[in-house]
Amino acid sequence: MGSSPSRKTRLAALALLAGLPAVSIAQLPQDKKAVYFEGGVNFATDGSLANGACFRVSGNVTAKDFFVNLKRTENARGGTFTRGSEIVTEFPDKLILSFVIRDYPCDPRFQQEGPHVYLTREMMSTLQLSLFWKNGVDLRPVKESRKIASSIEAITPYAKDLAAELPKRYEWSWELEIASAGVPLTDSLVLMFRTPDGRIAARVAARL
Repeated sequence: MGSSPSRKTRLAALALLAGLPAVSIAQLPQDKKAVYFEGGVNFATDGSLANGACFRVSGNVTAKDFFVNLKRTENARGGTFTRGSEIVTEFPDKLILSFVIRDYPCDPRFQQEGPHVYLTREMMSTLQLSLFWKNGVDLRPVKESRKIASSIEAITPYAKDLAAELPKRYEWSWELEIASAGVPLTDSLVLMFRTPDGRIAARVAARL
């Protein structure tokens, strides 16, 4: 028996029958079932402290050139990561983790009762960050991380004329280098923020 025609051949034949110009595979849209990671992996979550202060953690995980053209497609065996014709199974040796923390409403749908509690330098200095690799329900600590940069910037209020009367607000930024050699792409990088009494104030995962 002869082999069945390729997808490209079938598309060209259908185009001719319809009176349309043939379209090359390179002109076809990207696979709608695939997830593309151009620019890295983004994440965001909300957190809170016992004193009523609430905040938003947002950031991303990147690595030079690693995420360029990287995509995940689902099949019967699960997810497969590829870059062109190359199958990718592990993260590079190093990842760059960047994130910011700033005030955020505890519940945007309702007006908060009582005075709004804003994050202060003292509150932030008590938060402890732990990093884990997560596979299923298993958590294992990240073996090595290094702070590249951190900063605190004052947020300018919209009502600049009232700035002297309003509470001071800040945005905290961090950039860390994470050791990731040999870590499967199916693992998630988990950020866990705890208060001194061990309470989890925020938790978020960067997952592919």
